[in-house]
Amino acid sequence: MQFTSTRGGEPRVAFHQALQQGLAPDGGLYVPAEWPADAIPDLPAAAPLAGLAARFIEPFARGDVLAAELPAICAEAFDFPAPLVEVDAGLSVLELFHGPTAAFKDFGARFLAAALTRLRRGATKPLRILVATSGDTGGAVAAAFHRRPGIEVVVLFPKGLVSPTQERQLTCWDGNVRSLAVRGTFDDCQRMVKEAFLDQSLRARCELSSANSINLGRLLPQAVYYVAASRQVAARHGGKASFVIPSGNLGNATACIWARRLGAPIGDVLLAHNANRTVPDYLEQGVYRPRPSVATLASAMDVGAPSNLERLTALYPDAASLKAALSAVSVDDAAIAARIRADHLRYGRIWCPHTATAAEAFARLPESRRRGQQWVLVATAHPAKFREIVEPLVGVSIGVPDNLARLFERPSRCTEIEPTLAALSATFGA
Repeated sequence: MQFTSTRGGEPRVAFHQALQQGLAPDGGLYVPAEWPADAIPDLPAAAPLAGLAARFIEPFARGDVLAAELPAICAEAFDFPAPLVEVDAGLSVLELFHGPTAAFKDFGARFLAAALTRLRRGATKPLRILVATSGDTGGAVAAAFHRRPGIEVVVLFPKGLVSPTQERQLTCWDGNVRSLAVRGTFDDCQRMVKEAFLDQSLRARCELSSANSINLGRLLPQAVYYVAASRQVAARHGGKASFVIPSGNLGNATACIWARRLGAPIGDVLLAHNANRTVPDYLEQGVYRPRPSVATLASAMDVGAPSNLERLTALYPDAASLKAALSAVSVDDAAIAARIRADHLRYGRIWCPHTATAAEAFARLPESRRRGQQWVLVATAHPAKFREIVEPLVGVSIGVPDNLARLFERPSRCTEIEPTLAALSATFGA
């Protein structure tokens, strides 16, 4: 299996090369040169995630230097559950927050860390991973790569635009992980990372890679839980699962679309965006207009120029074809807050602001679209990561999972920088 850039300007690369490079040299994102026909394994619906992951990813790594290591990599990455919990008739929630940093990004970050650690054996100089985060990615990547030999991690996050709990997760690291508080937005952080990859003088000084969802090694593992959940829905209820996905940079959404493209029993896909309306407006108006991001309660989704739209348009090259493949809505902060209150009363469930965005998008669906379908809300983070927002809305104290509590015990440290490539480059000598 080989992979090519979404921009078509570079030669094809092998699986391990796509993981190591992160971003293609022409600035594009890696996608399969061909789609395998055997990615959905013939396993029981209740098969363990690690075994399912190894079988699902195997066609993409076939013939690669990492192929023989896939079972061990997946066993290391998928060592916590992703339970599918029924909430109401026709509605379930896919809980993706049971990992080390209580966010869905733990799956992909741990897979990528396990893979790159094996690839760095015998390397003569360290690999430097740059990761821009709007909240959860940086914490998951930092935890996954902390103290991994031969790898350094630089986390960029927008100063003052993540929750206090998220900031603790981003800044509690030492050793091979450094955190940079950028005086700007997530889009500035993402732009700085992309500029670094395209800067030849910087690349000459060190080996660079990415752990954002622009990296193939983040995306494929995320497709695994969509395969698993859709097969469980089919086994329990028959038919296909339809997903409501909290969406920002579109990595999680792309993973679901890829799972469906590869044959998973998935029906409708509804993207739930916050007040950052770039994708809903693109589908409605047919013109892509990236814009500065807007700060919201669902901070990890505050993205005005989503990178993975490039992967989606590689499959669906115009707004009309993409609109036929998925739908998207925008939810403002008032509706997010109201949904957190309402669903706590109705279901006894406490959502994080991102999951609440998906729950509100589901609540707005017309009855005709809900009827006869099994819908799944994708719960991307534990509400304890947003206690400052959620607790006043529900009127109860949210217990902090042990995994988060352990991180809070560590001292916090970070460096503030301006939102420029020059400022980022200057830290490389630090």
